[in-house]
This record gives sequence, C-alpha cells and structure tokens, in this order.
Amino acid sequence: MNYTTKKLVVTALLIALGVVLPTFTGPALGSILLPMHIPALLAGFVIDKKYAAIAGFTMPLFRSTLFGMPPMFPTAVAMSFELAAYGFMAGLMYELLASKKVKNSLVQIYGSLVVSLIVGRLVWGIVTFTLLTGFNMGSGVFTFAIFINSVLITSWIGITIQIIIIPILVKALEKSGVTFSERQA
Repeated sequence: MNYTTKKLVVTALLIALGVVLPTFTGPALGSILLPMHIPALLAGFVIDKKYAAIAGFTMPLFRSTLFGMPPMFPTAVAMSFELAAYGFMAGLMYELLASKKVKNSLVQIYGSLVVSLIVGRLVWGIVTFTLLTGFNMGSGVFTFAIFINSVLITSWIGITIQIIIIPILVKALEKSGVTFSERQA
C-alpha cells in the first residue's frame, strides 16, 4: 500500500470514528464530552493538515446526514468549520514546532493542541454568529455570554479529556508507526 493510500485509509477511519463516537454519549453528553472533537484533533497529528481539515469538516456533516444529530443548521455546519480548523491547526502547529527543532515532543503536542483548540473555538463562534445573523435570526440569539458558556463552561470536561487523551494517543500512534504527515514524508 503506498503512502497516499495509507493516508486516505487513516483519514477514512478517523472520519468513521468521528461519526460513531457520539453514539456512545448521546446529544446531552455530547456537548459536554465533545467526542467528535477527539478524532478531528488526532487527525492533525497523524495525517497531514490538508487531510485533517477534510476529515474534520466532513465528520459533523456525515453524522447530521446519517443520524440527524447534530442538527444541520447551524450546529453541524458551524462544527464542520470548527473541526476543520482543529485538524488543520494541529497539523500546522505540529509541523512548525518540529521545524523549529523543539526538542520535547510533548511540548510540540501540547503547544499544537492548545493553539488548535483556541483557533477552532474562535472559528466556531465566528461561523455560528455569521450563520445566525446572516439568516436574520438576530444577533441577540448568539451573544458573547452564550459563546463563553458554550466554549468554556459547558465543554470544560471535554476540553480536559482532550488535553489528557490526545497526547497519549499521539505518542502511542507515533511509537507504533501509524502517522502519515508531511513531517515524515
């Protein structure tokens, strides 16, 4: 199997994981535990940033189309941009930190993870606000307080899980040789 085929297979597996994982949490816990975010973030570390962005973008749309959750508008659409940003930024930052010869791989992983979480959440807020105001649903529907509540208060458990589990998974996958990024091409 050639390099591109392997990346496509891993991309497809991560997309499938992103579609299936929320089944175990249901909608109520999904917004707290953020199960779809884990494979989207992981994609940035194990496949290159372009494939990771595609994987992240498609997960919520596939899940919404197949299962009706999350609702397509505005949730799945906004999540698509958020998860694409997660995957792309995680991959980009991981490459940049590797190119700067950061010696500690955990610093590379955590630095990439934190930046991608911040950028992804900002993208989600901007897209959600744009969708709601662009379709005349009123700017009062998505206030700054709602943004902060969604980004930090409701999801702090999921963010904590991501900060704990992503580095462990990345290190395990790197050790097993299941990474296909431009850093290794």
